[in-house]
Amino acid sequence: MGTGYATIMYDSEAVVSDGIGDFAACRYDGVEIGLGKAEAVGEAKLSELLEEFDLDLYCVMAGWLNTEEDLQAAVDGAALAGSLGADFLGILPPPRGVVDDETFADWLDQIGAAAAEAGVTPIIHHHFGAHVEQPEEIRRWLDEGPDNLKLLFDTAHYYAYGDITEGIERFADDIAYVHLKDIDPPAEFQTHVENLTAGKKDYDSIVNYIWAFTDLGKGVIDFGEVSEILDEIGYDGHQTIEIENQKDHPLVHAKENIDHLRSVTGH
Repeated sequence: MGTGYATIMYDSEAVVSDGIGDFAACRYDGVEIGLGKAEAVGEAKLSELLEEFDLDLYCVMAGWLNTEEDLQAAVDGAALAGSLGADFLGILPPPRGVVDDETFADWLDQIGAAAAEAGVTPIIHHHFGAHVEQPEEIRRWLDEGPDNLKLLFDTAHYYAYGDITEGIERFADDIAYVHLKDIDPPAEFQTHVENLTAGKKDYDSIVNYIWAFTDLGKGVIDFGEVSEILDEIGYDGHQTIEIENQKDHPLVHAKENIDHLRSVTGH
């Protein structure tokens, strides 16, 4: 098992100038990068940086599936992920109400086929306000999606819809990759969750959910407990710390988050 860090807080230029070096300095094992950033940096340069700093590329995360153009970008991105040696191609489902189930199923099949050809595993990222949000929706699409589809289990995105430890146990056979992400729910959080689940285009609810994400140890999730339950189910895959909303001093946050994780897990 390795621990990685996502590049969300670094733009494509900063990934090159600072990000990869920051992650290595903090003694991370790997990296997750968005498809758009990977394309902007370029295959040759990104490969060079990963080799220079001895970091693995865990996941290339495709963009939100809003349109056919987004689908094609994800399909095309599978080849880049494979060429870079990534383990996974991440799939962000459409926001709720954007496409019907038949269209989404077809899109998953196309991405699954492209991923298989590229030699990477497609993973579905359950996400608030998305087509795959609730535990039952996760189960449904894992069952109905392509045979090679696996689960990216995200602690903060599961929190609003069920007990995290129970979720890890429930999807033990499906989890291929884990996002470690904390959340500090604001007042009326459940109302915001319900608005997004209902498919309401509620800017206030979206903002309140996004800004609830915080550094590990600053929210309500017990990552010592998460680590224990992952051990109990025999999970031996990679985990990546994903931090949003902390664009100032990104190196400080990268270091503080891995330090917190090590302090509560002992490794």
